[in-house]
Amino acid sequence: MAKRMLSEFESYDFLKQYGVPVPEHAIVQTPAEAGKAAEKIGFPVVMKIYSPQIIHKSDAGGVIVSISSKQAAEEAFAKIVSNAKAYNPDAEIKGVIVEQQAAPGLELIIGGKTDPAFGKVLTFGMGGTLVELMKDVTLRILPVSEEDIRQMVREIHGYPMIQGYRGTKPRDEETLVKIIWAVNCFFAENTNVVEFDINPVRLYESGACIVDARIFVDDEAVERTVKERPFVPIEYFTPRSIAVIGASSEPKKMGYAVMHNLLHFPGQLYPVNNKRGEVQGLKAYPSILDIPNPVDMAVITVPAKHVPSVIEECGQKGVSMAIVITAGFKEMGEGGKALEDRVLQIAKGYGTRIIGPNCLGLIVPPKGIDTTYVHESPKPGSIAFISQSGAIVNTVVDWSIKQDIGFSAVVSVGNQADLNFIDYLRFVERDPKTKGIILYIEEVQDGKTFMKVVSEVAKTKPVVAIKSGSSAKGQAAASSHTGSLSGSYDVYMEAFREAGVIPVHTLTGAFQVAEMLALPKGYPRGKRAVVITNAGGFAVLSSDYAERYGIDIITLPPDVLKELNELLPEFWNKGNPIDLLGDANEKRFEQTFSILARHQDCWDIAFVVGFPNLVIGSEQLANQITRFSEKTENMIVGTLLGGDSMERGRKVLKENGIPSFEELDFTFRVMGRILWQRFR
Repeated sequence: MAKRMLSEFESYDFLKQYGVPVPEHAIVQTPAEAGKAAEKIGFPVVMKIYSPQIIHKSDAGGVIVSISSKQAAEEAFAKIVSNAKAYNPDAEIKGVIVEQQAAPGLELIIGGKTDPAFGKVLTFGMGGTLVELMKDVTLRILPVSEEDIRQMVREIHGYPMIQGYRGTKPRDEETLVKIIWAVNCFFAENTNVVEFDINPVRLYESGACIVDARIFVDDEAVERTVKERPFVPIEYFTPRSIAVIGASSEPKKMGYAVMHNLLHFPGQLYPVNNKRGEVQGLKAYPSILDIPNPVDMAVITVPAKHVPSVIEECGQKGVSMAIVITAGFKEMGEGGKALEDRVLQIAKGYGTRIIGPNCLGLIVPPKGIDTTYVHESPKPGSIAFISQSGAIVNTVVDWSIKQDIGFSAVVSVGNQADLNFIDYLRFVERDPKTKGIILYIEEVQDGKTFMKVVSEVAKTKPVVAIKSGSSAKGQAAASSHTGSLSGSYDVYMEAFREAGVIPVHTLTGAFQVAEMLALPKGYPRGKRAVVITNAGGFAVLSSDYAERYGIDIITLPPDVLKELNELLPEFWNKGNPIDLLGDANEKRFEQTFSILARHQDCWDIAFVVGFPNLVIGSEQLANQITRFSEKTENMIVGTLLGGDSMERGRKVLKENGIPSFEELDFTFRVMGRILWQRFR
C-alpha cells in the first residue's frame, strides 16, 4: 500500500523542522541500550513500543511511564516487547522509543486528515486517552489563517480550561496557537502527508510539549485544487423545442409519463418512437434525425444499451442538452460505467451536455418544462431544488402541491456524468426567478470547486442544504484518532459554514428556511430577539427554545420597560418574553409593537406568538404583525399556534411576505440554523 505510518521517531524529526516542541528521544534495540539512553536523556522517561502494526500503543501494553532509574529502563524494555508480542504476534518490532517524560499538563489533540471531497482538514480539541469518548473537537478545511486557528481554540467546550477554570491559572494560549499554526504549515506544505494526530499536546502555564505523534504519508497523494468549469448557457435549461426519445402511449411506460408531463410545454414538442406514427395525439418520428425542425433538448427514456446510438443522433442533430432518464450505468458496476463513459465521450465530441443518466429529470415550472415522470407537475415559484435523489424529488414535488409551495427549478442530478451540482448552482444563480436554493446532497466529487462556487452563489441567494449520512453506522474504522473524530459529515458541515450554506436536517425545515430568506428582508441583522405573546406558557417555552437554539433573548432596556409599564396591566411579567396576558386585544398588541418599533436599535428579531382565543382573531393579529413589520427594517416572525381557526391569519402573513410558523419549537429551530450560519 502507498499509505504508510511514519515511526514516532520519524514523526518527531519531521515536526521539529517546523518548530513544534518535541521531547528528547532515542530508539533502542536492547535493554542495555535502553538504560544508557534513559540516563542520557534524564529521568523520568517514558518508553513506548516502536511497531508499524501497533497503532494504539497503550492498548497493547506498549507504554510505560515514570521510569526513574537505569535498571527500571532495562526492565521496562523487556516488558514492553513481551506485551507487544502477546498483543500481536505478527507485529514487526523495530525497537523501543525512550523519550523525555513531559510534565503533567492540559492534554489536547491536533490532528489532520484528507477528506475525499474537500481535501486537507485540520482538527483541534481536548485530547488524551478519552479523546474519542469526549469528542470535543473543532475543524477547519485548509487553507486556514492564524485568526481561524484562534477561533478554533476558543470554540471547543473545554476552552475554559485553557483560560483558567475554578482557580487554576490560565494556560499558554499564545504558544498553543503558534504550535497549531506550525502544524498547519507542516500539513499544508507536504502533499504526501495525508493524515496525522498529535495526541496529547500538553499545555502548561508557560510553554507546551507534544507527547505522541502519528503521521501517515502516501507518496501517490494528489492535492485537491479548485477547477474552473465553463458556464453552461442558461438557454440550455430553457429550450424552445424538446424531443422525447422513447415516447410512448402505453401508460405503464416511463416514456408515457415523461411525454404526458410535457404536453403543457408551450414550445415545440416532438415524440420519437420508431414503431408508432402518433404518440399522445402528436405526430411521432422514427428518429430525432427525422424531425424537420431544430431540437434544443432531448429527453431519453430508451434502454441503456441504446443510449450511445441515440446520443450519436442527438449530436448529429445539434441538440444542446440531453436528459438521460434511463438507469443502468455506473450505478450498476464496471460494465455500466464503461457504457456511461462511452455516452459521455460521444456527447463531448458534439458539444452536447448531459443531465443524468439515471435521473428523474429537469422541471422549470415558470417555463412550462417538466421532463420528469412525477405524478403532478409543481406550480411556479421562487425556490430551486437540486437533489441527488430522484425519489426525494418525487416526494417533495408531491408534498409541495398540498403545501402551496412553488419552484423556479427542480433538478434531479442522477449520476452527474457531465453536469453536476456546480453547473446547476450556476444556472439557478443566473435565473431571475430563483430567490432561494435547496440542495439535497449525498456526496460531492469536487469539494474545493463546490465550496468556491456555492460561496459565490450564497452571497446573492440563500443556499440551504440537507446532507445525508450523519450517522456513524457503516463508516470504516479510522486509522487515527483524528479520522474517527472528524467524520465526513462533520467536514461537510464545516464546508457549508465556510461557504455560507445553511445546513438543515429536515425537508420541511429546508423549505421554511429557504422561503424565509427569499423574502424581501432576508437575513436578520443579528441574534438579539424579543418575544411578544398573549400566552404565559408559550412565553416560558419561547425562552427555553431560544436558549436551546442559540438565540439571545435580550434584557429590555429601562426606557422600553418604562413605556411598557405605562401601557400594560400592572401585573404583566415586566420582562422579555413580553407576556401581554390572555386578555390582550388588538390595541394592546398595536401599542406594544409601536414601542418596539421606536426602539428597534436594541433588537434584531421579533417573534410574535399567538393562539386561538376570542379576544383577538388570527386575522386581526396578522394585520397588526404586518403593520409592525412595515415600521421596522428588523425581521418579524409570526407563530400562530393552533388549527384551522388560525389559517386566515397565516394566509395574511404569507401574502405580506412575513415568515410564519405553526409550531413554536420549529420557529426557533429554523431561526437557530440561520443564525448558526450567519453569526457563529
